[in-house]
Amino acid sequence: MEVRMTIWDGLIWGGTALTLAGLAALVWCVVMAARAKARALPEDRMRAVMRRVVAVNMAALGASVFGLMFVVLGIMLGR
Repeated sequence: MEVRMTIWDGLIWGGTALTLAGLAALVWCVVMAARAKARALPEDRMRAVMRRVVAVNMAALGASVFGLMFVVLGIMLGR
């Protein structure tokens, strides 16, 4: 029995991978922000750390949104 993967299945799996990568980056952001807060860094260093965390956070949210859109498109167009 041969199972063929369609382009829509690939879109679903690719979207799932992108969503999981975005979720992992969001977890990284939470960990980095918590570590920075626990270290009680000076204000200028805290701002530098948080600037990086916010940039990664926005990219992670974007990746998750696009990944979920790909999953929904794959489900809607593939069925």
